[in-house]
Amino acid sequence: MSLVFPHTFVPWFRSVAPYIHAYRGETFVVGMPGELVAAGKLNAFVQDLSILHAMGIKIVLVHGFRPQVNEQLAAKGQTPQYSHGMRVTDAIALDCAQEAAGQLRFEIEAAFSQGLPNTPMANATVRVVSGNFLTARPVGIVDGKDFQHSGLVRRVDAAAIQRAIDSGAVVLLSPFGFSPTGEAFNLSMEDVATNAAIALQADKLLFVCEVAGVREDPKDPESPVDTELALADAVRLLAQNKKPAEAMQTVDVDFYLQYCVKACQAGVERSHIVPFAVDGALLQEVYTHDGIGTMVVDEKLESLREADADDIGGIIALIEPLERDGTLVKRDRTEIERDIDLYTVIEHDGVIFGCAALYPYVEARTAEMAALTVSPDVQGQGDGDRILKRIEQRAKSQGLSSIFVLTTRTMHWFIKRGFRTVDPEWLPEERKRKYNWDRRSQVLVKKLS
Repeated sequence: MSLVFPHTFVPWFRSVAPYIHAYRGETFVVGMPGELVAAGKLNAFVQDLSILHAMGIKIVLVHGFRPQVNEQLAAKGQTPQYSHGMRVTDAIALDCAQEAAGQLRFEIEAAFSQGLPNTPMANATVRVVSGNFLTARPVGIVDGKDFQHSGLVRRVDAAAIQRAIDSGAVVLLSPFGFSPTGEAFNLSMEDVATNAAIALQADKLLFVCEVAGVREDPKDPESPVDTELALADAVRLLAQNKKPAEAMQTVDVDFYLQYCVKACQAGVERSHIVPFAVDGALLQEVYTHDGIGTMVVDEKLESLREADADDIGGIIALIEPLERDGTLVKRDRTEIERDIDLYTVIEHDGVIFGCAALYPYVEARTAEMAALTVSPDVQGQGDGDRILKRIEQRAKSQGLSSIFVLTTRTMHWFIKRGFRTVDPEWLPEERKRKYNWDRRSQVLVKKLS
């Protein structure tokens, strides 16, 4: 361990630093279904939440209690009733919901109060605040079905919640609301979390739930999870999978996806579906490049674009390791600043993960692609090909007929993508004068159609 640990921990910790900086002071609303507690995941989940809190993230936690209420109903010889994806709450179910909510609040607050040595909660001081932050209204009668004491969120007291999270507390919301006359209504966790996120204009809404996320092939349950879904695609997917009201389920991915869409359409920047079955899923979703679940965004966070002055620091940080090991020729920093408009970058959530520069030699109708770099954290995902394609497009738009690269170690990558090796004498005269004959770089050229 003494040999391996520093070589894994240090690079990992450095890789999450951009996200620590980016999310400090932001507001996350986290929805936790009762199934998470029933699966025995509460303590580990609360430990992960306390880590987010320690990193400066403001947290509103909304808990559900579906299985706990069903357990209480079964103990009383009652059968749960659902319609249109919602619980029908009669007087007995309302009593069961109140009992389940009280028990869960007790367990959650107890979990946040742990401080055992050698655990993630050691030295943590997390104050939990709950209260009557929600005003509710009845669902009423829908398609002839009386939902009785089931309700929907009418209003969220965002100002009071904001004061609490600004003071450093975690706000805990139970899925209960009260009408102006004092009548209690059973709400759904998803409705509460979504409306709280909208009212607070939270930076993230995260459902840590029993589904893995949206599959790349919805018909294949074994296909990979689509880690980033544009809002327009999510809307289209819901329309394609629309079910009749009587067939709506509360545990499939579309159920959570509809709330993610609602939140994003109302101004929440990102909404997530994260599987609680994976240990540390919340940390992986927040602090890694691709996450582990599905993130819905109004537009793709990852953008391929021309660089500007704000990207200089990110480009330097990206190419420095390759300059040190000799893969890239070291570039003067003033040169990068001077030529920043020649660079193309891939940016994800404010972090530069790939870059390349295009230096044209107009008289020879060619250009050099230099400093092609992709972060080791995301290699193998096609970002290098995307940058190459954009560089080719930039060269074509300038009326150039070819591009070339100089490399000592990655010639096979370029050859697979249509480049061919040529003698250094092929280089344009201006570039030939700067060629380092001691380095003996291979020159590879690609014709542009």
